[in-house]
Amino acid sequence: MASESMTAADYIKHHLQSLTSLSDVAQGQGLKNIADFSFINIDAIFFAVLTGILGSFLLWFGARKATAGVPGRFQAAVEILFEFVDDMCKGIVHNEQSRKLVAPLGLTLFVWIFMMNAMDLLPVDLLPVAWQTVTGEHHALLRVVPTADLNTTLALAIGVLVICIFYNIKIKGFGGWMHEMFSAPFGPKLGPANFILNIVEFLSKTVSHGMRLFGNMYAGELVFLLIALLGGAWAASGSIGVLDPIMFVFHLIAGLIWAIFHILVITLQAFIFMALAFVYIGQAHDAH
Repeated sequence: MASESMTAADYIKHHLQSLTSLSDVAQGQGLKNIADFSFINIDAIFFAVLTGILGSFLLWFGARKATAGVPGRFQAAVEILFEFVDDMCKGIVHNEQSRKLVAPLGLTLFVWIFMMNAMDLLPVDLLPVAWQTVTGEHHALLRVVPTADLNTTLALAIGVLVICIFYNIKIKGFGGWMHEMFSAPFGPKLGPANFILNIVEFLSKTVSHGMRLFGNMYAGELVFLLIALLGGAWAASGSIGVLDPIMFVFHLIAGLIWAIFHILVITLQAFIFMALAFVYIGQAHDAH
C-alpha cells in the first residue's frame, strides 16, 4: 500500500479512510452510471454484514450438529457460551417472558461484535492490497474492522436504545413510562427537570455505549498500523538499510505479542457491550 512518496503519517491516514464511493472503482473497470453514495461507509457495512452472516452460520452449524450424547469440542464451546449468556441474562433481566428475546439478542450481539472485532487480527495490508489488485486503484481505500467505525458502534447502541424504549412502554405502558420520565428522580413537582435529566441519561448511555467499543477498537487498529510501519519502512524507501532486518524481526515479534493480547481485548469488548445491553434493558423493567 505504501509508495515511495508516502510517509508514515500518510500511510496511517490512508488506512483510516473508509471506502465511500464505488464510482472510481467502476471507472477503473470501464463501467458507468454507478451511484455515488459518498455519505455511506461501504466497507464497514460490507464487513459487518459478512461477519454477521458468518457468525449466524457458525451458530446454526453448532445447533444442527448438536447431539444428545457426548458433545464435540465445537458443540461444547457453543453450549458453554449459550449457558453463560443465558445465566447472565437471568441475573439481570428478571422477566421470564422478556428473556426469551433478550437472551438470544445478547448472544447475537456477543458473537457478531466478536467477529467484527476479530477482523483486526488480519494483517493490515492483506485485504486492502487484494482490493487494490481487483479494482486496479493505486491507493485503494478499504477498512476491514467495522467496530473501528463510529457509525457501526453507534448504530448498535441506538438499536439497544430502541429496545430499551420498547420494553419501557411494554412493561409500564406509555402513560406509566411518561409518568416515570416526569416524576423520577426528584418527584412530580420538578417534572420538566426530571424529563430533561432522563433524556440526557438515555442519550449519554447510548453515546458511551457506542463510544466505548469504538474507542478501544480504533486504538487497537492504530497500534497494528504502527507495528506494521516497523516492518514496512524499508519498502517505502526502496532500499534495505542495516537496521531494517532487525526492525522487521521486531515487527513480527511485536505484532505477534499484540495480536495475542488483542484476542483478550476483542473478546472483552464484545462481552462488555453485551453486558451493558442487558443492564440497560433490565433497567427498563424497573419502576422508579
